[in-house]
Amino acid sequence: MEASKVIDTPISTDTRLDMDESRSPVNQTMYRGIIGSFLYLTTSRHDIVLSVGQCARFQSNPKESHLKATKRILTYLKGTHDMVLYYPSGDNFNLIGYVDADYVGYLMDRKSTSGMANFLGSCLIS
Repeated sequence: MEASKVIDTPISTDTRLDMDESRSPVNQTMYRGIIGSFLYLTTSRHDIVLSVGQCARFQSNPKESHLKATKRILTYLKGTHDMVLYYPSGDNFNLIGYVDADYVGYLMDRKSTSGMANFLGSCLIS
């Protein structure tokens, strides 16, 4: 991981994670630990919420492809460790929210993925 190249996105736009029965399983305890750490980070790193949510679906039976996706998130975090939340003073305090969903976007179990973005003034808060 130390020598890995920095990347611009936490997950590739063409990545479609599925059950991936053809690959060998990985250590479930380790995978769940990684996902748990990512979930903790999502409170202040809103840019990884979608990719972490996609990886979290496979905690009961993680495969190599799922671990590869988590490593990509780690590589992304390595390159963006200096990103911070900044809320300027004097900004307005209007709360605005946006919500979207892809109905049945995950075809394996027919579940949807929804997302939201809440802004306080011009600052993303969740």
